[in-house]
Amino acid sequence: METPDFPNSDSPYHRHLGVTVAAWEDGFARLVCDTVEHHANRSGIVHGGVLLSMIDQAAAFAGLYCPFPGRVRRAVTLDLDCRFTGQARIGLRLSAEGRVMTAGRNVFFARTEVFDEAGTLVAFGASTHRYRAGSGDRQGVPLD
Repeated sequence: METPDFPNSDSPYHRHLGVTVAAWEDGFARLVCDTVEHHANRSGIVHGGVLLSMIDQAAAFAGLYCPFPGRVRRAVTLDLDCRFTGQARIGLRLSAEGRVMTAGRNVFFARTEVFDEAGTLVAFGASTHRYRAGSGDRQGVPLD
């Protein structure tokens, strides 16, 4: 859900998952999700797909910061890997922190870690993203 602090952060998928942007700057993004029953797998813990989605989105946001009003940057994910290091219980807030490791004109690489509210690492991943037309430039493209 878009907040006034982070314009152009709205996504229908984020709304569906309940993911919001908590911090966003050039090369870094933190997304959070307050987990509820519909995030659960059959074992009653947070489904790995929620964690993987948070890894993908935090990484992408880290590479797509655009400080220019009325403009946006976009990308597609080319490659994404994930390692689950723990279980996330329903009812806890998850926080995914994505960082750009390196970026070129067309592609950027990021690493992301997901923590529960106690600070325990529950998953981490690395990803490759390709900027969409005009988005490799920090000024992005008009929001249209």
